[in-house]
Amino acid sequence: MQSNATTPSSSELGRVGRMLDEWQSDDGPLHLHTGDLGWYSLRGRDATAAAIRVWADDGEILAIGLLDGADLLRLAIDPARREDAALAARIAADVSDPTSGVLGSGSVTVEARGAVGLGEELASHGWRPDEPWTPLRRDLSAPIETSPASVETVDPDRALEWVSVHWSAFRGTPPPAERLHAMADGWSAATRAPFSDAARILLLRDREGRPVAVSAVWSAGVGRPGLIEPLGVHREHQGQGHGVAMTRAAAAALRELGASSATVCAESSNAGAIATYLKAGFLADAEVADWRRAPL
Repeated sequence: MQSNATTPSSSELGRVGRMLDEWQSDDGPLHLHTGDLGWYSLRGRDATAAAIRVWADDGEILAIGLLDGADLLRLAIDPARREDAALAARIAADVSDPTSGVLGSGSVTVEARGAVGLGEELASHGWRPDEPWTPLRRDLSAPIETSPASVETVDPDRALEWVSVHWSAFRGTPPPAERLHAMADGWSAATRAPFSDAARILLLRDREGRPVAVSAVWSAGVGRPGLIEPLGVHREHQGQGHGVAMTRAAAAALRELGASSATVCAESSNAGAIATYLKAGFLADAEVADWRRAPL
């Protein structure tokens, strides 16, 4: 099968990012965000371009997908095309056929929030809803009360400390030295990606000056929703309110960047994360589910 999707070159990342920016709105779904590309770009420009799939007509981009691993495609669709049956059929054909160069033959998942037409098409192809996620938003029209804790904007020269906290938050173990340096080097490269200009990388210290929490925030432009991706608290300092403090600081940073709202999506099963965002002033939207296909 010849795929309907194409893969951009690294020189086209800027155009892809600008289109994603335009598709972000406060009354729309929390779908693929430019910040997701920014975070992925720790792997480098070429690897990021290779992971992107674009569906277009006569040069007009209609949908953008990020292969976030071999078995997950994360999508954003032009808001005017979310119920477009023809586009839905094109995308469903690609993601359902392992020979198309999008997803393989194993158990795979498509994240397609708000894509009504695609959801109906995938269901007709035998795909089923996966585990639920909870989108959360905080309006940024008013100033945000932050804690007196010390929050720093981190530059690439100090990436090692940030990466160490992030690793502990999500892995729970000390990072191997070679992995730590590789991630820091990747972060430095990511700062040169075209869609990372509106990013802010944050580190929270406690009263003793110890780094306890980290976050990265990504603006899609003035008046559009910004994204928090990722946010984590060092394993040895969890349960002390640092997550709420970091979340409020992240939202405040997005407000400074001109974002209309701060957004994040958490697994509904992660009660602790959802409780942290709610305590930090976020409101939960209705649950959404990805689409999963059993192995072929």
